[in-house]
Amino acid sequence: MKYVLVTGGVVSGLGKGVTASSIGLILKACGLRITSIKIDPYLNTDAGTMSPFEHGEVFVLDDGGEVDLDLGNYERFLDIKLTRDNNITTGKIYQSVIDKERRGDYLGETVQVVPHITDAIQEWIERVAAIPVDGKEGPADVCVIELGGTIGDIESMPFIEALGQFSYRVGAGNFCLIHVSLVPVLTVVGEQKTKPTQHSVRGLRSLGLTPNILACRSTTELDCNVKEKLSRFCHVPIENIITLYDVSNIWRVPLLLRDQKAHEAILKVLNHNGGSREPALGEWTARADLCDLLDEPVRIAMVGKYTGLADSYLSVLKALLHASVACHRKLCIDWVPASDLEDATAKESPDSYKNAWKLLKGADAILVPGGFGDRGVEGKILAAKYARENRIPYLGICLGMQIAVIEFARSVLGLRNASSTEFDPNTPNPCVIFMPEGSTTHMGGTMRLGSRRTFFQGTSSKSAKLYGNRSFIDERHRHRYEVNPEMVPRLEDAGLSFTGKDESGCRMEIVELPNHPYFIGVQFHPEFKSRPGKPSALFLGLVAAACGQLDNVLKKGTAKTCRMSNGSSAIKAHLYENSTKLANGSLDGIYCNGNGLHV
Repeated sequence: MKYVLVTGGVVSGLGKGVTASSIGLILKACGLRITSIKIDPYLNTDAGTMSPFEHGEVFVLDDGGEVDLDLGNYERFLDIKLTRDNNITTGKIYQSVIDKERRGDYLGETVQVVPHITDAIQEWIERVAAIPVDGKEGPADVCVIELGGTIGDIESMPFIEALGQFSYRVGAGNFCLIHVSLVPVLTVVGEQKTKPTQHSVRGLRSLGLTPNILACRSTTELDCNVKEKLSRFCHVPIENIITLYDVSNIWRVPLLLRDQKAHEAILKVLNHNGGSREPALGEWTARADLCDLLDEPVRIAMVGKYTGLADSYLSVLKALLHASVACHRKLCIDWVPASDLEDATAKESPDSYKNAWKLLKGADAILVPGGFGDRGVEGKILAAKYARENRIPYLGICLGMQIAVIEFARSVLGLRNASSTEFDPNTPNPCVIFMPEGSTTHMGGTMRLGSRRTFFQGTSSKSAKLYGNRSFIDERHRHRYEVNPEMVPRLEDAGLSFTGKDESGCRMEIVELPNHPYFIGVQFHPEFKSRPGKPSALFLGLVAAACGQLDNVLKKGTAKTCRMSNGSSAIKAHLYENSTKLANGSLDGIYCNGNGLHV
């Protein structure tokens, strides 16, 4: 087993996750099997109880693990299925060591950070690296490890020590350290400054780790003299200094690495001479080119609670991007804070109220993602009502499905006080209730989590057709409330159709309005399994409905449509037709409006 460690210096938010994902991708394109591990030095056992404003979205894995959003990047780039153990936290390590101490595994020893915590970290890495994540038998060839945080953070010190010991134990030819650092450009003088990276590398070396490769984040490509200076003071060969400068979309980052021969540098450090080839990234390159050339927009209104931080909905944004590229449209996100749609905002902040409704009414489709708590719920209900009454394509995810059911009960059944027991425990018309198996005393890891099976109730629904008329699907869940099964007969009699249910037939998974162009709510999170070139069926349906392509998608079936839209030949044909066009996309090929966010 070979190991590639990615660390970060100077400042946080440099893009270590995307860099680690891109490294994995180019090594995979060289014919190697890849697995990934993310180390988060915080004391939480997992990311499940952390606020999206604090740490971005919580990514959910097949096994129910609630993990850091970077594991979502790994899965999307590498098309793999990770486990909860691929996310290591300080909380998990200390908990495992304390559990061993309580069992008497240490035979009366004094339990200390060194060697017990550091040994536990190394054992965890070796154990998880051997778990296959690509559907094949046997361990991967290379494990890419990302150390969260910044070199020098006090909470990461045990991991730094453990990784220093680990690199010595596995041997120089089996361990490659890539340090991601910042080379800022001072606008006053316009010069690329190397001193922050020099200090970062000096700090890393003082902790027992020496970088083999430098990945330097900068607004522009590094000048030759800057590379020479970094090589001289950081003791890194000049050919091992890679520039990660700003690009038009995130899919170009692996191409930057390939063009600068990063794969050759990594394989040389790892003494991997046989069995590899030049990275086969033809389709990936074509998709990145296509993303830049798209200029016909499709506007999606994102009505949510956490619109102040785009990372709170990162997987939803990526799923929308995958679908929009498949439909050959430039994705434009209109951020709509749900609370700004409510009557209270009309009195307190008329301008915010007016702007929110302007964005909602100007959108081609409306998406209400998952969330918790009662803030903005009435605004989400108003958004669902607007979409239903005005026949605007609508997709509700998790809470977005639940509020669509509540809105239908209020507006169509006439149950004005219909609600969820999450927001009103004493509501006389509980459309959404707490699941019987849920815990009322503990929050962490107690929801209905991970991959669960949904059975279609026939093949005539849009959702069934989008999934290729399969009898069932497996999608990832994260919820503790569900549609009240006692309300289902009344809702169906009034025209709401529950087209997907769990194996018991009592838990509602998919709801649709049959006479609406596209109005679907799902209890699961389809965004977590969307991939570049293989967009989520329901996101593809939403974007297709928004740009008038839904009938074509439904006739051809999702699988065939995705191949046509994303296959290398189709992409190249589109590039040829649009060779004179240039889209002014943002970093990830998504233009965002509303609060000025660009993701």
